[in-house]
Amino acid sequence: MNKPITLVVALFIHPDRRAEFESFETQAAEIMSRVGGRIERRIACSTKDDPSAPDEVHLVTFPDVESYNRYRESSELQALASLRASAIRKTVVWSGSELPPFDKSHAS
Repeated sequence: MNKPITLVVALFIHPDRRAEFESFETQAAEIMSRVGGRIERRIACSTKDDPSAPDEVHLVTFPDVESYNRYRESSELQALASLRASAIRKTVVWSGSELPPFDKSHAS
């Protein structure tokens, strides 16, 4: 059975490269959507108080690992490698799985 995958992605943007980042992410999201992937949430992080924090965190989903692999191996995505390198200085990815909400009946 194909199991959906969820990724939590921390993105660290090169200083003064926000425009390149936005361009890359817009194009990458379009490629991702063609294989069923999606950026579900996009969270801006404040680096003012913590310079080690990422600039953005994305919650990304794919229907299954095969879809994710098709995205990663896409020639279209690979063609964006130099744009990505000019925009993003570091990426950290955690793979996880969706959990049900907490049971409110157990709250104090």
